[in-house]
Amino acid sequence: MDKRGAGLARALAAAVAVTLASAAGATPLTYTPVNPNFGGNPLNGNYLLSSAQAQNKHEPSSPDLGASDLGQQTPLDRFNQTLEQSMLSRISAAATSQLFDNSGNLIPGTVNTQDFSIVVADAGSGLLTITTTDKTTGQTTSFQVSSSTFGQ
Repeated sequence: MDKRGAGLARALAAAVAVTLASAAGATPLTYTPVNPNFGGNPLNGNYLLSSAQAQNKHEPSSPDLGASDLGQQTPLDRFNQTLEQSMLSRISAAATSQLFDNSGNLIPGTVNTQDFSIVVADAGSGLLTITTTDKTTGQTTSFQVSSSTFGQ
């Protein structure tokens, strides 16, 4: 073997040795989650949230959504809203009390208030149809209930 062949053999042996040495130092790949919700580092939370908010291009479809306004209402607004709901509930209870007998059974008939007309009609087969009409707009809503639902 001449000098040239011996140098080539040594270079080849060195390349094989380096390859084997680097393979011996490699470690297996392991997955480490980034998101703290899935086991990642909790310190990543603020970064991920700010990145998501920066990318969020969603606009609310309606600025007058009831639930989203709740945080922007003043205590007076919330009180007035609660008072209004309470009054409507009492008026509704007073109107519907005329629809029931002493046993709690619905009585077919009509109850009129200033703005609404409530008709309870026997639909047969143990069903009652309740129709509410808004006198100012003429709009109506109806639903059916079993007559055995009440008073048992």
